[in-house]
Amino acid sequence: MARLFDYYKDEVVPKMREKFHYRNPMQVPRLEKVIINMGLGEAIENIKVLDSAAEEIGLITGQKAVVTKARKSISNFKLREGVPIGVKVTLRRDRMYFFLDKLLGVAMPRLRDFKGVSSKGFDGRGNYTLGIREQIIFPEINYDKIDKIRGMNITIVTTARTDEEGLELLRLLGMPFRA
Repeated sequence: MARLFDYYKDEVVPKMREKFHYRNPMQVPRLEKVIINMGLGEAIENIKVLDSAAEEIGLITGQKAVVTKARKSISNFKLREGVPIGVKVTLRRDRMYFFLDKLLGVAMPRLRDFKGVSSKGFDGRGNYTLGIREQIIFPEINYDKIDKIRGMNITIVTTARTDEEGLELLRLLGMPFRA
């Protein structure tokens, strides 16, 4: 099992119970899932872009990516409903903890001029979204084999009810927020 999960059980739960005065350890917010999404606008003209992006996101997460399709047509972008425009992966349980462990311990330290992530990415319900500009920060991606540098969105879904609880949970798990 992932090292991050053991840390959550042993360190985070007692600190969260003390700070927010939870009576029961089951009240402590926990991670539910992590969604990694890669939007590919250029997939409208070149469908092969989806294959390479799905392969890269599969290498990063260890799970097969699902192709996402446009929900509605937008004529200014030459986009029709049902056209494939991205790939995503939803991670839960062990894979989620392994991915977060790798993101926080290996990938983020490889970012140039990294000063921490913004604490403004919360949605009001304790879920956090951050954007990464280049997929090459992950060690599984071979720089020589990629055709284009692409970004991705990572959404961390928690059971927290407020942004304050979600922020404290992620801070205790090691998310490097800016001061």
